[in-house]
Amino acid sequence: MTALTYLSGYPAHIQQQVSQLLEQGKLAQHITIRYPYLHDIRNDKALYRYTQDIKNTFLKKAQPVTKVIYDDKLTLSHQALGLHSYVARQQGNKIKAKNEIRISAKLKKVPEAFLRMLVVHELAHLKEKDHNKAFYKLCTFMEPDYHQLEFDLRLYLTLIDNHQNPYQ
Repeated sequence: MTALTYLSGYPAHIQQQVSQLLEQGKLAQHITIRYPYLHDIRNDKALYRYTQDIKNTFLKKAQPVTKVIYDDKLTLSHQALGLHSYVARQQGNKIKAKNEIRISAKLKKVPEAFLRMLVVHELAHLKEKDHNKAFYKLCTFMEPDYHQLEFDLRLYLTLIDNHQNPYQ
């Protein structure tokens, strides 16, 4: 059985099915049929606009996001595809706070649905810091297919780990 790092929390029968598809060379085909097109959001400015559009649609009253960038330092090996950071600095009597979102540069060439799922995930951290029930409820409010997209992104990452990137 192939190592399925990104699927370790899933039941054994799911892991077995994925492993079989991977060994038969059918997993990449499964992903490309579901998600045939890559997004065209290639730079930080476009990523910021994309993120702001989602935020303004679902989280108008949430704290502002001051920076959204693709980050080359976020790698698949660290299992971090996105980071939300809250930075507070005191200047005199005022506290200045900034919310920043960093998305792995590895996601520049993936289907838009995967990018959207990750942006929704990071935006949800504006309201909910922990990965709890309220957090995932907010994620599914912003993206109804959130859980399916997260699973499919994990399948894609499994393909990457096994040197079978269907989008290269």
